[in-house]
Amino acid sequence: VEPCGYFEELWKPEITSCGLALLWSLFGACLVAAVIGYKPVVIVHGLFDSSGAFVELLRFINQSHPGTNVSVFDLFDRSSSLQPLWKQVEGFKAAIYPIMQNAANGVHFICYSQGGLICRGILSTLPDHNVHSFISLSSPQAGQYGDTNYLKYLFPQFMKFNLFHFCYTSVGQRISICNFWKDPHHMDMYVNSSDYLALLNSERTNPNSTVWKKNFLRIKKLVLIGGPDDGVITPWQSSQFGFYDDNETVVEIKDQDLYLRDVFGLKTLNARGDLFLCSMAGVEHINWHSNYTVFNTCIEKWLV
Repeated sequence: VEPCGYFEELWKPEITSCGLALLWSLFGACLVAAVIGYKPVVIVHGLFDSSGAFVELLRFINQSHPGTNVSVFDLFDRSSSLQPLWKQVEGFKAAIYPIMQNAANGVHFICYSQGGLICRGILSTLPDHNVHSFISLSSPQAGQYGDTNYLKYLFPQFMKFNLFHFCYTSVGQRISICNFWKDPHHMDMYVNSSDYLALLNSERTNPNSTVWKKNFLRIKKLVLIGGPDDGVITPWQSSQFGFYDDNETVVEIKDQDLYLRDVFGLKTLNARGDLFLCSMAGVEHINWHSNYTVFNTCIEKWLV
């Protein structure tokens, strides 16, 4: 067997065994580079949003992961985002499912604000989803209870202490924000009336809870992003499954009953090493998806 020579020797009619091996190695590397790309990214917007709000996030993704297929849907935009969350789940599911079917290696979810709850509905009810990273970006995953500008705009005649009178009715449950309104002083009414969050959290009897948990645990990573200066998600720890007790003291995720009983898989994800919390101060709610530091610190590494 002849020793390997310089690269120009590889192109002579008589190729040495070492040269042939190197050629195959180079061919294999080129083939791998051509075949393996970044997983598609699906972005689901929040309350009163539309696809146009995510221009900066798309730019960040394309700069850091060139060639990534990113989808932001113009579904339930702006005022239509007030429609019931189960209706939105079905609409987004129908749009996203073909992307999943065409992504053999899976997809990533970046779900902002109310969109994070919509994505949980999709992940819980879709038995064959292939979501790798579920990135929940400032989403009220444990519920919402606060006097914010959104609340004053939507319900000018109500404050947080009396909104339960409207939200915990059949009429109220037709409005998305009431689907995750969680009054810590009226938990019985919340459990009995909430058609969405109480079911997702198995706080209300749900005959599908075991199947939903199995579906949800198909994800490979759960990334929960939020921060103390959000100004909308209340308490801000809800973005990481913390919430108020009946004294309005925040109980963090690992002390929450839904974590301790592992009702839909949080404890399992943590035991697997697949639950990640990313907290950042100084970010207002409307800026999470356009802040490069947030992207660089909390999102970018999970889009592989």
